[in-house]
Amino acid sequence: MQRTGYHQMSMQALAEEAGVSVGLAYRYFGGKEDVLLAAIVDILDALRAELPSAADAAGDTAAQRLCAVFGAYVRVIDRYRPAVLLTYRESATLNRAGRTQLKDLEVATAAPLASAIRDGIASGEFYECDSHVLALGYIGMTLGAYRWLRPSGRRSAKEIAAEFSTALLRGLIRDEAVRVESPLGTVRPEIVAP
Repeated sequence: MQRTGYHQMSMQALAEEAGVSVGLAYRYFGGKEDVLLAAIVDILDALRAELPSAADAAGDTAAQRLCAVFGAYVRVIDRYRPAVLLTYRESATLNRAGRTQLKDLEVATAAPLASAIRDGIASGEFYECDSHVLALGYIGMTLGAYRWLRPSGRRSAKEIAAEFSTALLRGLIRDEAVRVESPLGTVRPEIVAP
């Protein structure tokens, strides 16, 4: 699909690329939109699978958990960049049911970040805010990195995750000295991106 583009690709060409008959392709997928949605779901599933381990390994503070979650997001985008590029570029072509499923998956994907923000608010570490809206906004920004993140780019995935984490933490941390001087504080580098 990357060579010819989604709109020019037929189910016949997809089947040939996959090394299966077109009949077999139609047995599992109603059309190329179903293939696209399956690819998007696979990427978001990979991200969700990585998130619990990142959050569990993060440590005690909300800032540490937040950094671990961002590290997982950026690692998955870095690892699956070509697939993320293709699927998100073409996601607007999904039908209403596909867009609804995608929205639900994105909300579920943002849940660990929203949880870390809520924990920080509850502990007094972070300012009061709408954790759900903030998480969705930052996840949208982070998922958009597929457009420009490159393995040989000027910044590594680990550095980008640290930048995103720092930007978010500067807006959340209540303690001015920590917020200004070192928003990542005692976050171990391997938490951001092992």
